Amino acid sequence: MSDLYASRRTRLRERCTAAGNAAALVSSPANVRYLAGAAPRGAVLLLGRGEDVLVCPGPPDDRPGEERPDDSLRVHLLSRPGGDPAVAAADLLTARPGGDSLAIEEHHLTVARHRELRSVVPRLRVADLGTAVEQLRVVKDEEEISCLRIGAEIADQALGELLESILVGRTERHLALELERRLVDHGADGPAFPTSVATGPNSGRRGHRPTDRRVEEGDFLSVCLGAAYRGYRCEIGRTFVIGTSPADWQIELYDLVFAAQRAGRESLVPGAAYRDVDRAARQVLGSAGYHEGLPALTGHGVGLEIDEDPQLAPAAMGKLDACVPVTVEPGVHLPGRGGVRIDDTLVVRPEADGGPELLTITTKELLAL
Repeated sequence: MSDLYASRRTRLRERCTAAGNAAALVSSPANVRYLAGAAPRGAVLLLGRGEDVLVCPGPPDDRPGEERPDDSLRVHLLSRPGGDPAVAAADLLTARPGGDSLAIEEHHLTVARHRELRSVVPRLRVADLGTAVEQLRVVKDEEEISCLRIGAEIADQALGELLESILVGRTERHLALELERRLVDHGADGPAFPTSVATGPNSGRRGHRPTDRRVEEGDFLSVCLGAAYRGYRCEIGRTFVIGTSPADWQIELYDLVFAAQRAGRESLVPGAAYRDVDRAARQVLGSAGYHEGLPALTGHGVGLEIDEDPQLAPAAMGKLDACVPVTVEPGVHLPGRGGVRIDDTLVVRPEADGGPELLTITTKELLAL
């Protein structure tokens, strides 16, 4: 694994050198973890032409099960409590020969921290690293995909067990808490994001926050959850009917969203434009008259963050590569009635390798629970 992290840092270092920067300061926790193997609280990573240094406000956590930083990194602990690791890293850089320029993650480092850094090392030439690390993270290696696959299996297990329990009369909030407990019971670090359980008129809403509304017979029940495993986050969403056979309008709406989701999944091929994946799903819903109130995007990348590049949206620029994990999650919500959302995590694969790899395998059949 040490070679893997070193290779990632080398690729970033090459980008910095090409841009004329002597070093890079990585402060986003997800990016630190990607390059260092772990992201102790508050730590930053300094990449220079010599050694790479993980600057931490305190000793890294050595509890069993916790991720440890790459052994090839030098760990520098702050001597003064309350100090800023970013400022300390810049200080370390200027003490080195040729340490006159630094690329920082302006989208993460606050204005206040930026000002302090400039005041402590005023002669340092500072540039914006931009989203260089996020761009490196888009295409996953097989070790990363394996973590996502295990996370998806955990989420499938938790959801499957919930479907076998009695649901009528229980609140959205109670069901969400139970799902998150089951994720941990099955080996997840924790939920990948706040679990969404929506019933009746709330169903089908993207990002719905669970309430004290109780599940009733005849409701649509839509659930969206995800597991974090070794830092990697996946996502699954399903919609069911409670207690009785689905009504005609529920079957019609479900079949429509399922067709849109299938169209999006089938368009996940290397070289496909992000916007074309979105269009494939959106056209199915639009042709049935659902033009208004649709989600802003059809899906997004997943990895060390639950919502990362690429964005599968109408105006998104770029094309898919192989080994990019994304969600496909169209939905329709009818105010006052409820709706349907179907959400899978898949990995883009070439047709010669079998096409998109479906990680979340819980049935998409419209079940009456």
